[in-house]
Amino acid sequence: MVQLFLIGISAGAATALLFASVASGSLISVLLFYLAPLPILIAALGWSHWAALIAAVFASTTLGIIFGSFFFISFLIGIGLPAWWLGYLALLGRPAERQTPDGMEWYPAGHLVTWAALISALIVIAAILNFGTDVETFRAALRSGLERMLRMQTRPPGTTLDPNRLLDFLVAALPPAAAVLTTLTGIVNLWLAARVVKVSGRMRRPWPDLPAMQFPAYAPALLGAAIAGSFVPGMVGTCASVLAFALLMSYAILGFAVLHSITRGIGSRPFVLGSIYAAVLVFGWPVLIMSLFGLAESAFDIRNRVARKRGTLQPPNQ
Repeated sequence: MVQLFLIGISAGAATALLFASVASGSLISVLLFYLAPLPILIAALGWSHWAALIAAVFASTTLGIIFGSFFFISFLIGIGLPAWWLGYLALLGRPAERQTPDGMEWYPAGHLVTWAALISALIVIAAILNFGTDVETFRAALRSGLERMLRMQTRPPGTTLDPNRLLDFLVAALPPAAAVLTTLTGIVNLWLAARVVKVSGRMRRPWPDLPAMQFPAYAPALLGAAIAGSFVPGMVGTCASVLAFALLMSYAILGFAVLHSITRGIGSRPFVLGSIYAAVLVFGWPVLIMSLFGLAESAFDIRNRVARKRGTLQPPNQ
């Protein structure tokens, strides 16, 4: 128990430092800020979810003492507890009903990705409600903050850029963009933590076959409901669109998993994967195609269709 406490304190201190580094205003501090959940996840996967919980509380308390109670609450809700919960779920296991290498059935990777999307949506929705509980108040507060940040209250001389149109676009685009970014950083942090713990030899569950991940049965229905809800006017539609974009990002991850699975054994696999990853990184919008690919997998079972065509019942293990 003493070791867990010390690990939790150390991870919490590292997390608080990563979070607070954004105050420096440097470019590298932004990256460090997004890596803030990483020590908590490492503590959870390498030792125990209790160590992760201690880390989350310690980091929140430290930030609260230094910067005020708002940072205690916002960090605990926005970073600390979500990282602890993902780490807790990742190590959930039960005796397997069918034969497995270690005799255990672990919480599925696809369910973890879905949870990361749901948690990210809740974090963004909580941030939205902090600006205002109705859509007009939220948009006005966000617009005012953007004006102060970008200093665009008046049009700069000699430019044709309309600052009002730009601000209107940013106010509309920021909530779904925040949902996508939060989902992606949550999944990346979980993957990085798992890799670090695996390399250290402390990984208690076997590395999952990520290309074979499957989403829970409720995920497509939840996405459909979120997309339908996004057409509702007011705050309900705004919050539903946040959930929809977070889930679409998770389906993009599933799309990449399907792509990795069906290209196994193909000589041009490195070129195909490299080209698609490069297109997503450079242009951004191809990620929507990967989301549709992930949705198609849920509807048509693409991986098993390809596997049957190749003469196997299931995609081969990694």
